[in-house]
Amino acid sequence: MKGKVGFAERVKRLPPYIFAEMEKLILEKRRQGVNLISLSIGDPDLPPPPFVLETLSREASDPKNHNYSFSQGEPDFRRAVANWYKGRFGVDLNPEKEVIALIGSKEGIANVTRAFVNPGDRVLVPDPAYPVYANGGTLLSDGVPVPMPLMEEKGFKPDLEAIGGKDAKMMFLNYPNNPTGAVADKDFLGKVVDFAKENGIIVCYDNAYSEITYDGYTAPSILEMEGAKDVAIEFHSCSKTFNMTGDRIGFAVGNEQVITGLTKVKSQIDSGPSVYVQKVAVKALESYDGDKPPNYMEKVRETYNERMNTLVKGLNSLGWRCKKPKATFYLWVNCGMDSMAFAAKMLDVGVIATPGVGFGDHGKTHLRFAITRPEKDIREACERMAKLSL
Repeated sequence: MKGKVGFAERVKRLPPYIFAEMEKLILEKRRQGVNLISLSIGDPDLPPPPFVLETLSREASDPKNHNYSFSQGEPDFRRAVANWYKGRFGVDLNPEKEVIALIGSKEGIANVTRAFVNPGDRVLVPDPAYPVYANGGTLLSDGVPVPMPLMEEKGFKPDLEAIGGKDAKMMFLNYPNNPTGAVADKDFLGKVVDFAKENGIIVCYDNAYSEITYDGYTAPSILEMEGAKDVAIEFHSCSKTFNMTGDRIGFAVGNEQVITGLTKVKSQIDSGPSVYVQKVAVKALESYDGDKPPNYMEKVRETYNERMNTLVKGLNSLGWRCKKPKATFYLWVNCGMDSMAFAAKMLDVGVIATPGVGFGDHGKTHLRFAITRPEKDIREACERMAKLSL
């Protein structure tokens, strides 16, 4: 078979996996016996709420919850999503036409392009950004990713006037933002909706971090904007909100036509999230009292807040220029040099951070830290970084 089996052209167009070299370096350090503290992965170390674990145990033990689920999601789950959006954001949704269950929001983000992007279609993607927008979504749908630079001086928001969107089919946006931690206000989101209407663009808004916020900040939904459902679909997930990353349960809501297209694609390639996990997610979503999360989640926010304060204070004491974000569990820091080289040097003192270049060209001189480790580890990491020789 050698020489006869080649990757599809769309796979060949995928950029090199920038983290592969980091993985090799990490493995080598571990072989050398280096004790590593990883501040690189956006996977919460905190457990799901007790009521989630109790519900999972009960529902997974019920044999009738192990059959196929509906491609669009179980009716009870879609109603729970609609009720949560009404309470949390004040947004009315039709659970029959404007809600779909996802096997994690990443799956939906990748598949929505399959439904609407034709070969050669241009898709506006932030830079830096979660790689799935450009790669798993756009490139694997034979689309052309068009970077929208996110610059610090503009609050890490794209300059809509400078972009021009008449030739674009779709736009991805993500606030609160991974990797920068930036947030977007309703004024900006209103301008995004107007921009999309003027240019006939589908807006895919990734709102996975809306519930991880600090210092009184509350993240909005783009669907709160007047006319947003004419152009926008919003992705959400239980992964970060309820610390359920491995359970793979998310949802998309908004424009009926986009939901229909996503459902058509999914009906051909999967059978939806497991029934028992959807029932667990219903319980999780119902734990909100209107827009107020349960006490457990308030404590999670407090934990992240303390960790973020510790990291920001620690790095600033070392001479790094850090500003605490209003949301997410990420800290985006300018390291002033090639991010891969800097991240490799950090391994020498036993600290792992994510090189910003993995999120796009505009991340070449940045690092992303994740506060998904206990506070004592974050303090220890800062002490180790004080020993860096640059």
